[in-house]
Amino acid sequence: MRSATISRNTAETAIEATVNLDGTGLYTVSTGIGFLDHMIEQLSRHSLIDITLSVKGDLHVDQHHTAEDSALALGQAVSKALGDRKGITRYGLCYAPMDETLSRAAIDISGRPFLVWKSGFTQEKLGELDTELIEHWFQSFTGEVGMTLHLETLYGKNNHHICESLFKALARALREATEIDPRKADQIPSTKGTLGGA
Repeated sequence: MRSATISRNTAETAIEATVNLDGTGLYTVSTGIGFLDHMIEQLSRHSLIDITLSVKGDLHVDQHHTAEDSALALGQAVSKALGDRKGITRYGLCYAPMDETLSRAAIDISGRPFLVWKSGFTQEKLGELDTELIEHWFQSFTGEVGMTLHLETLYGKNNHHICESLFKALARALREATEIDPRKADQIPSTKGTLGGA
């Protein structure tokens, strides 16, 4: 079973994050930011990665540390669970429609973290979540997993739909990229022989 737990404790946040890449999409998520909880739950459900995440952050200051550190801890847990990346499919692609919105995620778990972001929002908050933190969440998660992620909203109007379709697109692409390829289960999918894993 490919699973990992990360404990991250700083003066700004205290986090416990556990993932199981071979799960069924079960989740228990508590960040103190309701809309962020909802998005991480979508990530779990549609990637089939079991996620347990508890964050106690300095929300009396603002949401930045809680949002950023939740992404860092989850990304670290996914990276640790992937280990040396042996046998993974490596690439993933998903177009995720949600009503009038369509978003696309393309992933390469390459060991080279890079985010291409082509999306945005027309309001400052979704629920309690500052929308400026959404791109930053994806950037932080991408960096810690060690993957290239191209994330784009092709079209859409409703801000909730835009954000949720981005998380669902990431989830489905991540599911595909992290699955074991039965034809190459004993090999690292790179001519270099490494993907920068643990």
